[in-house]
Amino acid sequence: MNIRKYAAATAREALRDIRNELGEDAVILSNRPTPQGVEIIAMNSDDIAHLSDSAARKAPAVPKTKPGPVPSATHSESLLLGEIKSMHDKLQRQIESLSWNHVQQRDPQRAALLRRLINAGFSTLLARQLLDRLPSGDEKGEQWVKQVLKRNLRVAQAADDIVAKGGSYALIGPTGVGKTTTTAKLAARAVVRYGADKVALLTTDSYRIGAYEQLKIYGKILGVTVHAVKGADDLRLTLSALRHKHLVLIDTVGMGQRDERVVEQNEMFDEANVARMLVLNATSSGDTLEDVVRMYHNRQVIGCIATKLDEAVNLGGVLDVVMRHRLMMHFIANGQRVPEDLHPVNIDVLLHRAFKAVEEKSPYSLDETDFPAVMSGTNSEVSCAV
Repeated sequence: MNIRKYAAATAREALRDIRNELGEDAVILSNRPTPQGVEIIAMNSDDIAHLSDSAARKAPAVPKTKPGPVPSATHSESLLLGEIKSMHDKLQRQIESLSWNHVQQRDPQRAALLRRLINAGFSTLLARQLLDRLPSGDEKGEQWVKQVLKRNLRVAQAADDIVAKGGSYALIGPTGVGKTTTTAKLAARAVVRYGADKVALLTTDSYRIGAYEQLKIYGKILGVTVHAVKGADDLRLTLSALRHKHLVLIDTVGMGQRDERVVEQNEMFDEANVARMLVLNATSSGDTLEDVVRMYHNRQVIGCIATKLDEAVNLGGVLDVVMRHRLMMHFIANGQRVPEDLHPVNIDVLLHRAFKAVEEKSPYSLDETDFPAVMSGTNSEVSCAV
């Protein structure tokens, strides 16, 4: 049985040695601090399986006269493995916590950058990866992180501008993200360039009271035609009649990302071969944005527009989700004015604001005492090019 003892200056170094020698599935049996750092005892997962098999074979036989079910070898093995797994998970969390305590003590700059990332709204998953890859001794850690994020955030260029390219596009997303106002802002840009007779507005929203009337008001101000469509057949016929238009923008009904109508809407636009732009509310939490993108995203979603930046306390959540799902950011919106409050994406400005210190401490902010517990856990990876 290959039980090994590892001593190192930090728990992170010891864990790295364990993974290199015993593999990712190595089982931690114990750990303790030492004057030189930390000492961890571990063993190979295959030896654990062998140990459980031996225990099962050596288990005493249960007399036939004793009432009740007779435990099988498989049952004994499952109990033993379950106890070992529970002990392993508990020790792993303790080791990770100890590791982050070491980070705070030995590298306060790195720990401070970690707090800024989390409190800016970025996920712990992304923060862990960035901090693990931060070059040792880098005095400009924040600048390095911004450069990595900038390389991984996709921003629409002039050739990707939907107003210039023309075509038919549907703006999709949950209720209250600003789809109707954003539709009007895009239409206003097209009217200025190509004239009102080259632009048309559609709406599939027959659920909200006054939804069609609101879009008609924008259409009247801009001088463009507005059409209401119901169902895939009506959409195809209307788009065919408007094929001479340079740009057709489709406002859609707002619905929760878990609403079954989301699937129906996707099928309708797929049948009509309509490209989609996902509208994301920058004030939403990272978990909510993750759920929205997961439910709405498909191959016909060509990018996204981030709205309500003027209301968002932090921008880390929306930037994190956009980056991980490889969504192209086309525009940002920071108000209700049409068309003034719609802008091309300036990633440097967004990252500067994302890392800008919050003036007042929020009850939702984490401090240094919270981070060992928050940062312990699995070592999942984010697809992020450094």
